[in-house]
Amino acid sequence: MQTPAGRLSPQPWMIAPETRAVLAALDRGGADARFVGGCVRDSWLGRPVKDIDIATHAPPDAVMRMLEDGGVRAIPTGIAHGTVTAVVDKKHYEITTLRRDVESFGRHARVEFTDDWKEDAARRDFTMNALSCTPDGLVYDPFGGLADMAAGRVRFVGDARQRIREDVLRLLRFFRFHAHYGRGAPDDAAMAACRELAPLLPTLSGERVHSEIFRLLTSEDPGHVWRLMQADGVMEFLLPDAVDAARLDRMVALQHALGEGADPLLRLAATLDTERAGALTVAEDLRLSNAERDRLCAIVEPKAAVSLADDAPARRRVLYRVGNAEVYRDLVRMAAVTAPGPVALDAVKAALATADELESLRFPLAGRDVLDLGVKPGPHIGTLLRQVEAWWIGQDFRPGREECLGELRGRIALLPPP
Repeated sequence: MQTPAGRLSPQPWMIAPETRAVLAALDRGGADARFVGGCVRDSWLGRPVKDIDIATHAPPDAVMRMLEDGGVRAIPTGIAHGTVTAVVDKKHYEITTLRRDVESFGRHARVEFTDDWKEDAARRDFTMNALSCTPDGLVYDPFGGLADMAAGRVRFVGDARQRIREDVLRLLRFFRFHAHYGRGAPDDAAMAACRELAPLLPTLSGERVHSEIFRLLTSEDPGHVWRLMQADGVMEFLLPDAVDAARLDRMVALQHALGEGADPLLRLAATLDTERAGALTVAEDLRLSNAERDRLCAIVEPKAAVSLADDAPARRRVLYRVGNAEVYRDLVRMAAVTAPGPVALDAVKAALATADELESLRFPLAGRDVLDLGVKPGPHIGTLLRQVEAWWIGQDFRPGREECLGELRGRIALLPPP
């Protein structure tokens, strides 16, 4: 029998009516249930809890019956692997039967159900994720996760190489967890395993890598971990063009100074030393959405160069040429982090505010206006419009429709007779 390592004070999510309904259904059915994983870890650290996972010795078909008998909706999301989802008032709880590995095939191991909590915990990736907590708050810690959390140490359960070979994504999870939970130097055994097994990273799907990288980039200090990944050769097999950790540092500092939330795609763009072709490769490797791909390409190969030294009219000209307020804001932020010297925050804010003017920068003429003035169809219509547009831009976008029509009439009058 395991001895509790501590007690977790009642948490709002533990005593919520929805949680109590799920636990009551399991208890009436005789199931021994505990909270496991991230909800226990983050509650112990005083961090927000996102997902609530529960483990039990009861087999999944019995869990289904218990929930249904208790009036709780049960979904067999992964019943073959022991997972049932309980739904109460739109809140979801994953309930998984305790398991032990019988034979490992990388990510897809053959498992058997068990009633041994330590065997189940031994399947976890990190010691801080192997914690479990009873409904009344007793915390069980079979592998020293509490001490590791206190020390800011991310450590694999058991042999680091074995854990990574079971699922190569754990290599990236190690760096992501170190970014969010680690302090000081990373665990030596983990780093050695990551260096050795980094060549396996290309076997991962782009979607899984995308998720881990973006979550890493939302940490408070991703640049520190980015450097670790570079120094240990991980980036060579992951994102070989993502080499500029110093620029990543500056982007993070800028976002903090502006009071903005973490933007992982913009932070990723800051690390890249590449042009459009390289950005397209990154987008393909990470399976970015079309919108993310287009945004990344617009950042690394902009339609117009942004300078924070520009005056207001020059900023408006750049904004008009870019044609997209969000992309323009991205370029302003990139200009701030790539500037050779210090940049005044007020200058960045002024440039960002310019993006709000885009709706007012609408050229008031179209081809129909030229035709209505008696000009016959042909390529000269486009030429006339471009000439008037250039004049309008040179006037800092101030002339209205009637003034632009007057300029157009003047230029038409200069055309040679047909």
